[in-house]
Amino acid sequence: MTSKGMTRLNVALAALAGLALRLFFVLNFPATGSGDSPFYIELAWNWLKNGVYGALVDGKLMLLDARAPGYPAFLAAIFTVAGNSSRAVMLAQVVVDLATCFLIAMIAARLAPESARRRVALAGLWLAALCPFTANYTAVVLTETLVTLLTALAIVLLLEAERNASQRTDASPGATRAFSPWFLAGLVGGFGALVRPETPLLLVAAGLVLAAKWCRPVDWVKLSRASLLMGVGLLLPLLPWAARNWKTLHEVQFLAPRYAELPGEFAPLGFNAWTRTWLWRYGDVYVTLWNLDDDEISIDQIRARAFDSPQERARVSHLLDAYNDELTLSPEQDREFGEIARERTARHPLRTYLQIPVLRSIAMWFTPRVELLPYSGHLWPLQNKWEDDRQDFLVTLGLFLLNCIYVALALAGAWLARRRAGWAILMTFILVRTVFFVNLIEAPEPRYMVECFPVVIAFAAQVFRGRAQLSSSGSG
Repeated sequence: MTSKGMTRLNVALAALAGLALRLFFVLNFPATGSGDSPFYIELAWNWLKNGVYGALVDGKLMLLDARAPGYPAFLAAIFTVAGNSSRAVMLAQVVVDLATCFLIAMIAARLAPESARRRVALAGLWLAALCPFTANYTAVVLTETLVTLLTALAIVLLLEAERNASQRTDASPGATRAFSPWFLAGLVGGFGALVRPETPLLLVAAGLVLAAKWCRPVDWVKLSRASLLMGVGLLLPLLPWAARNWKTLHEVQFLAPRYAELPGEFAPLGFNAWTRTWLWRYGDVYVTLWNLDDDEISIDQIRARAFDSPQERARVSHLLDAYNDELTLSPEQDREFGEIARERTARHPLRTYLQIPVLRSIAMWFTPRVELLPYSGHLWPLQNKWEDDRQDFLVTLGLFLLNCIYVALALAGAWLARRRAGWAILMTFILVRTVFFVNLIEAPEPRYMVECFPVVIAFAAQVFRGRAQLSSSGSG
């Protein structure tokens, strides 16, 4: 068989393996009622059948802006053909995620020397196709699969734009065309922002890298042009949504409310600030943040590190007792939690601003990622977990080790690709996204790093360049 024939066979086998893995999750582990899934489905169905982008609030169908319309539009398109079927959504997401695998292969190839691109692209395709951490999100009606595709597509465009700039083709007379890769990357980022509002962090990362690279006055025209094109591209998809919110809800809202609150709801800023002074384990989210205004919060289930003294524990206990009576956090109680948060931060600023964010980043990156699977995700104490549920222990341990392997390969591959065009943008994107989520978002959910996996896998594929390429990894 010829080299091209072997490549085609490899691609076909990788695609079939990826399809089989995703169908395995869809058929065996569908998560139809997980998290925000029912809300997204309700938004899409009301939009499709009633012409109202909203949901029932106190028995009335109300216009809402609690979620941007990108993912509900995706659901509504599927519902138009298949009816209100979560399984149809999952099968569509299988196709979307397989497309993402091919985009990841393109990213990996762009980061490799020309002579190794075919090998690296195939490695990237296989690593993406067999990655359970992205594949399992096809089996849930959530935004991750769609926004990961848009993120990967925006990365491809940014790499193309930077390659053009480095070859000076972007400065040619025809480069002012509207469909510059900078503009297209911004446009895809704008559509991504309608799916998940933090998607433009990729453009922020690109902007930071370009500002550092083109900091000299002679390059300011290039910097201004690239920034303007990305900004205009980002803004265009958001304008109709912002206009709708201004017209119907009389508010300036280009994305979605910071806390996805409904009209008239207050955001529990004080309670959230208190949790940011101690909460870094994902398991603690279930007994605090996700119980708020829905269920009781037991002081006995909160870890000891949440209290600096018995007196502080008593204050929190008193507040929780009052909350548990009504299952509603009042503004006064929220302000008291905010005061406790300020006192804790004043006593130990490094804990709030350094220790907890570092621990959160470790928790989000080094995890078995079983939040959508019927496994505990717990490994300690080892002997007890082994004896209590051996299958749970083995699956959790296996996925944890596999996640570590992907991250380790990515670190090694990032080192090999450190002198390639686009490397700085991808590394800065991972850094910016991690810093954003560990500092500004209350719940340290591992799923927030899923959008980084196109970069993780593309870097990991660099390890498979071949011996000759590894010896000259810095060239090109």
